[in-house]
Amino acid sequence: MFIELTDHLRCPADHDESFLVLLPTGMDGRVVRAGVLGCPICHRETAVEDGIADFGDAPPASVATGLAPEAAHALLGLDGPGGYVALVGGAGALAAGLTALLPGVRFVLVNPPAGAAPSDSVSVLRAARLPIKAAAMRGAVITADHASDPAWCEATLGCVLPGLRVLVEGEATDRPGVSVLAEAGGWWVGRSEK
Repeated sequence: MFIELTDHLRCPADHDESFLVLLPTGMDGRVVRAGVLGCPICHRETAVEDGIADFGDAPPASVATGLAPEAAHALLGLDGPGGYVALVGGAGALAAGLTALLPGVRFVLVNPPAGAAPSDSVSVLRAARLPIKAAAMRGAVITADHASDPAWCEATLGCVLPGLRVLVEGEATDRPGVSVLAEAGGWWVGRSEK
């Protein structure tokens, strides 16, 4: 897990959004290999082991999406380095391809398919609720395995910076703060207006 990602994470407990405090016990450059994330509100502690932050109670491993990384790249409309993109559920399988298409962008895989591992450009999180702050990501992709849950879908839509895009597997519906730009092939693209 990238040490800088800590600034974009939140405790997934049901309380107001707050920062997390990181106590690293093992580092490899700027990558946290082991440590603890603590919440100053509820005092919950989250272990970071083998570079993976495990917030607990994550759903079973997702099935990889069939969406091509090139399609996700085009639909997200991203260009240039910097920032983070969240890949939720089976979308985690897109990380390797998107890393090649978007050098300098870091990817946050939340509950990815089995075998997903952190790397120089990928952080892996496991959680029962999205542990990413509102308006923190340059973009997000969420597959039906998580998008079918309204809480996951709303949190993923909310984690994207205003004016940027989220790619959702499923049927587009009117949602406050999100403009639907396109829908095809079981996916829709929205732009955050918050």
